[in-house]
Amino acid sequence: MGLESGESQGADPEDIARSLEGLLKEGHKFNPVMSAKNEDCRSNPSSEDLTYCLVYVIAADKVSMMNDEVFKKMRYIRKKASELEIPQVIIMTKVDEVCPLVKKDLRKIYTSKKIKEKMLVCYNSVGVPVSHIFPVKNYHEEIDNQNDMDVLILRALTQIVQIADDLLKTRKYESEK
Repeated sequence: MGLESGESQGADPEDIARSLEGLLKEGHKFNPVMSAKNEDCRSNPSSEDLTYCLVYVIAADKVSMMNDEVFKKMRYIRKKASELEIPQVIIMTKVDEVCPLVKKDLRKIYTSKKIKEKMLVCYNSVGVPVSHIFPVKNYHEEIDNQNDMDVLILRALTQIVQIADDLLKTRKYESEK
């Protein structure tokens, strides 16, 4: 379940905000109609329960068609994450679907004007800096692994781990003071 337009559609942004703070217990079932009950919440989360990086996954071929209500929910979640100083990134999937040049040669991903345009739409709609938007191509028709696809996915994952690790180190340093 992701975010969807409409009040009672998709995950409740307030529940996602609670999960960023580590307040939701393991196994919580997101319910679009009902927000988390007290028995689903922790009162004192440990450092293992906290969020160290928020990752949005947005399809490049759908970003221009996404409903403003969805972006409104994303901006709300982004604001809550920013208040908690949680770094945020976007994995922009299906880049080959929006650019024939990239579909033909994935190595052109960072020179494609269409991909850059979709990254700017993500930036303008959600607020995540372009430097934290990672375009990737999904495996969906391929039979074997493709090095160019793997490099993009691994680069995104490496950046996410480094970003989260920076926050972990910062929080650890601040707790030792």
